[in-house]
Amino acid sequence: MSENVQPNQNNNSEEIDLGQLFKMIGDGFRKFFNFIGNIIKGIFGIIIAFLLFIQLHIIKFIIAGVIGVVIGGYLDYRKEPVYVSTMVLEPNFQSVQQLYNNINFYNELAEAEDSVALAEAFEIDVHEAASIKEIEAESYSDENQKVKLFDEFVRSLDTTTQKAIDMEKYLENFNSFDARFHTVIVKATDSRVAKKIQGPIIQSISRNDYFKVQKNIRELNLTMQDSILKRQLVEIDSLQGLYKRVMEKEADKPMQGTSISLGEGGNTEQNKELALIKQVDLIKQDLVQLNEDRANKSEIVNVISDFPRRGVEAKSIFKRYMFLLPITLLGLVLLGLSLLELNKFLKEYAAEQHKK
Repeated sequence: MSENVQPNQNNNSEEIDLGQLFKMIGDGFRKFFNFIGNIIKGIFGIIIAFLLFIQLHIIKFIIAGVIGVVIGGYLDYRKEPVYVSTMVLEPNFQSVQQLYNNINFYNELAEAEDSVALAEAFEIDVHEAASIKEIEAESYSDENQKVKLFDEFVRSLDTTTQKAIDMEKYLENFNSFDARFHTVIVKATDSRVAKKIQGPIIQSISRNDYFKVQKNIRELNLTMQDSILKRQLVEIDSLQGLYKRVMEKEADKPMQGTSISLGEGGNTEQNKELALIKQVDLIKQDLVQLNEDRANKSEIVNVISDFPRRGVEAKSIFKRYMFLLPITLLGLVLLGLSLLELNKFLKEYAAEQHKK
């Protein structure tokens, strides 16, 4: 009998343990959903309280918005229009750092409204310099240009170093100075002043002695490479003439017996001539690349796109007083009313605590 009772007791204890486990799991889910529900109720309560607050003071907000629109529109009407002009440059010989340094210097003078120093730097009239409000530079590159720059960078390395370079890391560390093209943006109340300062901006970099030396050395190297490649073409032409004469003499010799060549080379002179033809093609490709390099690096700074004769008027709604002033007034009214409601709540709370 005792053997039959023992298994039943074990089954009952297991059923009790499973029941408690399921009960604990159910309680856990219930508490979790109650927690989520309380959070949603709290957020909903805050939204309702905010909407009631807006409803209570809606007239004040409407008055503040109308006043902001009226005053902002008047200020926009009286304000001088600002014109935006852009120029795209391609700095050579690592002169991009100098470009950004110069642009930052000009922008600091414009922000400080030092029109005299700005006029001296740009060699323009003081009233024209005073019309300049902002000068900035930014890189101009897309993913395709970044990949092309990476390819050019890898080609300049040896085989061992190429294997250690990762494209993704290169693109992650890509900064504005690595870009090939850069945009200079001028904002001024005079629509024609940007075109007048284009020359001085470029000359401020081109006058640098270091970049002049780099440019002269590169020109000498390109000239030397050009002469070497052309000399190689002359030498190859002479060798081709020699091989032709040898082949003609071989052809004039009387045939003596039957000669069968089983080698892969066949006619040695003919193979050599084909190799020379391939070499001529490679040299011509090098000459084409040399001419492209000479054209791209003929100046310290290449102007890809000039400043226009007249700038384009900036009409961004987000920078107009008619947009900024109403937002500012509404924010101030909201802050003021919120402080008053907070002060009222604190007084009521203090009074309740005093009664207790």
